[in-house]
Amino acid sequence: MSTAHRVPAEDRRLQIIEVARDLFASHGYEGTTTRELAEKIGINEALLFRHFPSKEDLYWAVLLHMIDTRGTKDRLRDHIRSGLTDRETFTAVAQDILNRSVQLTRLLFYSVLEKHELSERFFSTHVVAYHEILADYIRAGIKSGRFRDIDPLLAARAFIGMFSYHFQIQELFGGKTVQHFEAPEVITRLVDIWLEGMKPRPTLRTTRALKSRRPRTTEKVAR
Repeated sequence: MSTAHRVPAEDRRLQIIEVARDLFASHGYEGTTTRELAEKIGINEALLFRHFPSKEDLYWAVLLHMIDTRGTKDRLRDHIRSGLTDRETFTAVAQDILNRSVQLTRLLFYSVLEKHELSERFFSTHVVAYHEILADYIRAGIKSGRFRDIDPLLAARAFIGMFSYHFQIQELFGGKTVQHFEAPEVITRLVDIWLEGMKPRPTLRTTRALKSRRPRTTEKVAR
């Protein structure tokens, strides 16, 4: 093995993360060894473990790096605070989901299959927060009467789930080679479906009031 050039600690750490990201996304957690990582970077395993005490620590660092780089939760907050209409807000959120990283999704799938502790940790520290941010927006919409009275967290999961599933089918399972969909149309149609389902339901009192306002028609009975 060649002698590693002296690199500042932060630069070396980032280099390790970037190489590990590519290897983990290609071969999975179990299919990637620390020896392979060290050789790919041109360092020894001792230096690798100086930065990351274990392979699990390194995998987690890769996930955090990709999340921090994309700023997913910050983007969601920006959409919500920007004063857009509900349709515009959910359209922007949908675009973010469909533009998510294929590599990150692969890493998360591998973590579910091979190292479920990491996937559970990721869900509890990142996914839950993302869902709660969107649920808070929906909760405010319910309170103002824009949306029907429904569990806001369940509604948020339903919205995210539609686009996450479409993304996974198209990008990970080869769906785009069999069934082609234009992203703008997917977003428009699915946002329509969700918003239609979230429309406030008329109460019994409202229904009776509407009926009472209808003009009565008189019928002549033929004799």
